[in-house]
Amino acid sequence: MTGKNARQNALVRLVSANAAVLGSDFLYPLLPTQDMVIGRDPSCEIILDAMMYRMVSRRHAIFRPLSTSPDGIINWVLYDLNSANGTYLNGQRLQGSQELQSGDRIRLGHDGPEFLFEYEENASATAIKQLSNPTPLQSATSNPNANSHLSSGDSVSFTQLFPILSTGKDLTTKAYLIPGIITVVFVVLMFATLDNPQLNQVLVATFIAFSAYYFFIYLLCGKHKPWWVLVGSGLATMLILFSPILDLFIFIFRDILPGDLPANQDTITFRELLVRMFFGAGLMEELLKALPIMGAFLIGKILPSPWRERVGVWEPLDGILLGTASAVGFTLLETLGQYVPAITQNVAQQAGEGAGLLAGFQLLIPRILGSLPGHMAYSGYLGYFVGLAVLKPRRTWQILLVGYLTASSLHALWNAAGIINGLLLIIVGVIAYAFLMAAILKARALSPTRSQNFATRFFQSK
Repeated sequence: MTGKNARQNALVRLVSANAAVLGSDFLYPLLPTQDMVIGRDPSCEIILDAMMYRMVSRRHAIFRPLSTSPDGIINWVLYDLNSANGTYLNGQRLQGSQELQSGDRIRLGHDGPEFLFEYEENASATAIKQLSNPTPLQSATSNPNANSHLSSGDSVSFTQLFPILSTGKDLTTKAYLIPGIITVVFVVLMFATLDNPQLNQVLVATFIAFSAYYFFIYLLCGKHKPWWVLVGSGLATMLILFSPILDLFIFIFRDILPGDLPANQDTITFRELLVRMFFGAGLMEELLKALPIMGAFLIGKILPSPWRERVGVWEPLDGILLGTASAVGFTLLETLGQYVPAITQNVAQQAGEGAGLLAGFQLLIPRILGSLPGHMAYSGYLGYFVGLAVLKPRRTWQILLVGYLTASSLHALWNAAGIINGLLLIIVGVIAYAFLMAAILKARALSPTRSQNFATRFFQSK
């Protein structure tokens, strides 16, 4: 058998740390008659464990056979399938495609599983040689829908019995340890402040708001942003609401412009109500909540790298994260400083202090959660356009105008619907949240740092 013919049998070998933990090598033959897709999707020819390799896309990369000589020698080309975390060949991120050589190392994601590309020495072999002990080696042709990574035999290792000893940094970076700790702390504080209703309300509202932000915004955006920057955006909005800036905004949008509601709202038409909400709530409040985003952008421009990228606004994901954080601060102050005290006082005067406190808590939860399809949706959507304007500076004013008017229109429609009809309010809320989710998905696709962002996808095709 000649060396050239021997090259027709190619395979990839899992050589990363997980292979050693499992106790055996995992070999995958590459069939010269078809493309071989590797990923977490069960339809792939090479299937990786979905729980073990979360950084791998469902359809991550493809090995494609290429005949380059008359004698039929098969060469292999590696393509990245636009994966979220990238494909690395010999330590370099793959751009487009690259022909493979024996000994090449392929890593799926910068911290994902690593494979060694090789040619089988024995060209007449029709299956990968089994090791001396039976292993769960799965050929891509023998059972394409089988799980490709199972533990060898029935043995149980010490770290399997005590997983906390082997998870290392993944416990804090990929699991929910830190959110769990925060939850425990808040629960203890809530019990400790039962005799102080006002402080207890602040704790409950803060926990709900930050939980909604973390699970519905931060994880979906998938970009790391320092927590103190996000908290700073919310605090900055609170400070603005206490400053003379608010009085200036009210004078412009509600005194000069037609943004003030009449004393008797029963006689106002829906069209007039919508116009007044557009100026007095939409344009005014969305511009106010966008001030911390613009401030972060200006601060980032004067900072040296890498602080410039961490603090500033350089892409749509930055704008969304800071805009929604600003909305959290706005919602907390508006709810705890205006709506809850007002309803508590009114009910307490009629039915007693206990009934007033209960009514305040009953209003507190829907008000905070309502910021997801409400303030977070509008401000996050406008934040997307602020970041997009940074990416495309030649169209800055056009981009900002479209975003500002759209976010303000959604805000006005939400406020007007809340007064007119509850069913219409649900429809508007769903539409507003859909606008925000669409902006997040588009921002992820446009992100210049996409390869470093953590991928969180619920319905994905690759």
